[in-house]
Order: sequence, then structure tokens, then C-alpha cells
Amino acid sequence: MLKLYDFELSGSCYKIRLLLNILGLPYEKVSVDFINKEHKTEAFLALNPFGEIPVFEDGTLRLRDAQAILVYLARQYDQTHQWYPTDAVSAAKVSQWLATGGGEIMNSAGARLVKILNYPLDLDKLQAGAHRVFKIMDAHLANRNWLELDHPTIADIACFPYTAMAGEGGIDLSAYPNILTWIDRIKQLQGFIPMPGIPALA
Repeated sequence: MLKLYDFELSGSCYKIRLLLNILGLPYEKVSVDFINKEHKTEAFLALNPFGEIPVFEDGTLRLRDAQAILVYLARQYDQTHQWYPTDAVSAAKVSQWLATGGGEIMNSAGARLVKILNYPLDLDKLQAGAHRVFKIMDAHLANRNWLELDHPTIADIACFPYTAMAGEGGIDLSAYPNILTWIDRIKQLQGFIPMPGIPALA
């Protein structure tokens, strides 16, 4: 049985839940009390010494990092190879956005932590970093439906949650119409599920 160590409000955990649902994979969910820092306890550090969520298990395999988990799920369970293509060029194009999803877009995640959980981080710097990457993404999406290729991939899933929840970090997406259209497009995918802060289309 697949197992996900999960926090409902985490966009990084949501990425995994979303792909699992799209692929129709049953799994066991183990809730982690992120607010009370269960992910920093000795028991959790035995699962992931970095003290971060999500953590994913498939039998004896244990993985950390949302982007790595997305790669594994797509390669292991998507027989169509749509979500993470096997050819070198397509895989590289998708992978560069996986890096963005776990890198620059996390400025938006940090801003959200400040606004929602009062984390002692530099909000202005985080918001500026988020606007920088969103400006790049919006321009990139001007003449395409998806971040790479002509169909949705794990690139889109990796970048989606903390983009869609940018408003919770005080980041206005109204200046990025192509991103807003892309967000709605993802919400129309078969198997899409909402989370707090990311409602389904009305």
C-alpha cells in the first residue's frame, strides 16, 4: 500500500495527493501535525532527517521531496508516460519546471507561512521573489496551455499549488492573466481535487 505522510494545508503534500488522484492510485494517508512541529520530532526525523513534509512510502521505498515523489509516481504508475515523458528532451523540459516548483515558487509558500502562521520571515523579500517568478511564468504561458509540451505534465502539478494560493501570501495574481487561465485549466483536469485555499471551479 502506498503511504503519504501528509498535512492538509501543505501545498507540497497536495501536489502528491493531486497526482495520486489523477492516476487513480489508492493510498494510506498519515496526518502530520505541522502546526505543532511534529515534523521536527525524533520520530519523524527517523523518516526524513531534513524534517520536511511530504514523505512517501511504496513498500520498502521511502522518498522525501515533493518533486522527487512526483517523478517516481509518474514513472512508476503512469503507463502512458504523459505526466513525465521518457525521451530526454521532454523529460529535461519538464524537470526544469520541477526545479522551479521546488525553488523560486517557494517564495509564495514562504509568504503564505508569514501571513497564515506568523513565521518570522522577510515578507517583502518573499513577495518580491514570487512576483519575479510569476512574471516569468505568465510570459511563458502567453502562447501555450501548459508549462511544457502540449499536454499537462508533473511540471504543471509541481508549480500549481503555491501559485494558486499566492493570494494567501498577500500576492495579487491579477496582473498575470495567463497564469489565472492556466490555474483554471488545471482545475478542469479529470481527477482534480481541491484543497483549502484552492477551490474547485464554480
